[in-house]
Amino acid sequence: MEPADNSETRYADDLRRGDHTALTFFFKKHHQSLCYLATKLIQDTAQAEDIVADCFIKLWNRREHFADAEKIKAFLFIACRNNCLNYLRDLQRKTAAQALYLHQLEVNSSEILYEVIDTEVISLLAREIEELPDKCREVFKLLYIKGKKTDEVARELQLNVQTVRNHKTRAIELLKAQFLKKGISSAFQLALLLYLDK
Repeated sequence: MEPADNSETRYADDLRRGDHTALTFFFKKHHQSLCYLATKLIQDTAQAEDIVADCFIKLWNRREHFADAEKIKAFLFIACRNNCLNYLRDLQRKTAAQALYLHQLEVNSSEILYEVIDTEVISLLAREIEELPDKCREVFKLLYIKGKKTDEVARELQLNVQTVRNHKTRAIELLKAQFLKKGISSAFQLALLLYLDK
């Protein structure tokens, strides 16, 4: 049996020549230790396996540069350490980015909710408004879509102010009844009421 050092020297020479058997030799020799190191550094066994596998790919791609087994070993352990540090830096960046994103969501969640509610309310209203009786629909559109005041609508339609208010009240009651009939949630009804009270 060849001494270990002679065996390693031979395998180092074989590796430089592109012999896959030599890569297998160094893999079996150092894989377990490298996985132990990587797991210790990053606390993630599955990711440690990937990091170590990448070290051996790098070794194979740079095989012509290693004069002996000691340099191969040194390269593997340095590559493993560097890969772990890079992984931890990336993880930290991702975690920081995720934290910022979550913070933005928390800060803006109410604004986003109101935007969604407004969009849905307007969409539903647009469909239901067209089903209102003619005069109710006309008054409602002038008040809530055109944004006119009650007295302006009264002048434009040549109605008294109370009649305009009556049409407005009837329109709102009809819309509420339609939403109830369609099983719209109480939360959504509240949003609708807030919208109509603007």
